[in-house]
Amino acid sequence: MVSVAEITPVDHSAPGRTARALGLLRRHRVFAVAFALGGVLRIVTMLGYGPAMWFNDSYEYVSVALHPRPHPIRPDGYGFWLLALKPFHSFTLVVLTQHLMGLATAVLIYALLRCRFALPKWGAALAAAPVLFDAYQIQLEQLIMSDSMFILLVVGVVTLVLWHRRMSWQVGALVGLLLALTWLTRSIGLPILALVVAYLVVKRTSWKAIVAVVLTCAVPILSYMGWFSASMGKFAMTNSDGLILYMRTAIFADCSKMHIDKYKELELLLLCINDPVDQRKDYAQWYLWGQGGGGTGTGEVLHRWGAGKKFTEITNEAASAFATRAILSQPGDYLKVVTRDFFRAFHWGRPRFPDEQTYNMYEFRPYYDLDTSGRPKRLPNWPSYQGRTDTDAFSYEQGPPETRIVSPWADIMSGYQKVFYLRGILLGGIMLVGLYGVAVRWRRFGGPVALPWLGAFGLLLAPAATAEFDYRYVLPAVPLACVAAAITLRRGITWGRPRPTSASASEPTTVPA
Repeated sequence: MVSVAEITPVDHSAPGRTARALGLLRRHRVFAVAFALGGVLRIVTMLGYGPAMWFNDSYEYVSVALHPRPHPIRPDGYGFWLLALKPFHSFTLVVLTQHLMGLATAVLIYALLRCRFALPKWGAALAAAPVLFDAYQIQLEQLIMSDSMFILLVVGVVTLVLWHRRMSWQVGALVGLLLALTWLTRSIGLPILALVVAYLVVKRTSWKAIVAVVLTCAVPILSYMGWFSASMGKFAMTNSDGLILYMRTAIFADCSKMHIDKYKELELLLLCINDPVDQRKDYAQWYLWGQGGGGTGTGEVLHRWGAGKKFTEITNEAASAFATRAILSQPGDYLKVVTRDFFRAFHWGRPRFPDEQTYNMYEFRPYYDLDTSGRPKRLPNWPSYQGRTDTDAFSYEQGPPETRIVSPWADIMSGYQKVFYLRGILLGGIMLVGLYGVAVRWRRFGGPVALPWLGAFGLLLAPAATAEFDYRYVLPAVPLACVAAAITLRRGITWGRPRPTSASASEPTTVPA
């Protein structure tokens, strides 16, 4: 007996991948157009400022990629990324990945707000607009710097946590891994970990998920700290946290008010600054990186410990003790400088701070980094680990690494930057909307608004409290502030008790894509 297999008819009406993709773009046409325009701006940037733009910290990241080692000043997460891309010998590829990170950040914001909080498509696209169109965000992605990676990781963590109503331990493990990468990219990842764990506890997430978050974060971090200990002799992430806090306090620390015992606390006495407080620099970075004399630069203070001894365990611990004493002895002065720097983020314009040179590193300028003959200016030849900064960059690129200014693309982005960026006062308004969202949900400890809003607030406050205001420290807070404000506004502002809804206001509302 012969059996004949039945032939299943083919449904030619079923859409293919291309048709489904086009249908998806049509349904989300507002965001698709915004995304495309953001991509075009990034292409123009790469054409005008190739292969990359440079910041003072960039050279150390390149050095880590060439000579892998635990860095005494900052964690190596971004250096590892450069190391992974090193076989391609292309800074162009590095900044391309960073532009893709910026676009991916916008996609996460849109997807979270649209699919889990039921915002209208235009509203979700509007919340992602600062990431897509802010000229300083795009310029930051063109720099050889860790910030684009950090922003994507932070937004990824918040997206994962808010996306799941009931977090499984598998998702918790992924969140923990992203938190570890965040911490390895920038030291501010530690308070973000604390914030996420506190949010999960308040939300009454299962203990398995919370344990998974902590364990999967701890394993990479403890491994890195073990590597740091084997190299530096201290179980830590860096040898710079105390020195950076010292920098914060140096502009107001008055040793006559700190009650330093000159016989028992010589290490603190060595860190006293000779200049009167009213004659000191008004920006803290000078007291860690400056080279001036007269008692105001590292040549007169930190170099008292000996040449090349700045970022050591002994110096770092002494600086930490000095800074702690200064804060406890002069709490009013400390709060004054922290408050002043915190509110710098909310100016209408962009005052030139902390100095002209640093300010200009965040600018698209169609003429900078050119020598007198009009050729790209050579990179600085500062000493680096087993080399020099300029030769390290050349070795990584296997060719000239200097920024090449190309018209008309550079002129386009320079003109664009004068107009299209999120002004600080608008960021302040966005933060106030999010604060309202937290306040009206006080019975639920702020609900889902609390995590992104507190994250944004912490990212703005932490530099002011532990280091100093810098414009690039503001940008990571912007996406979280926009998410918090968007969740607050999804049902409008109501002055009073929120209207009851069919779904709990503390939980996301899933809508079809």
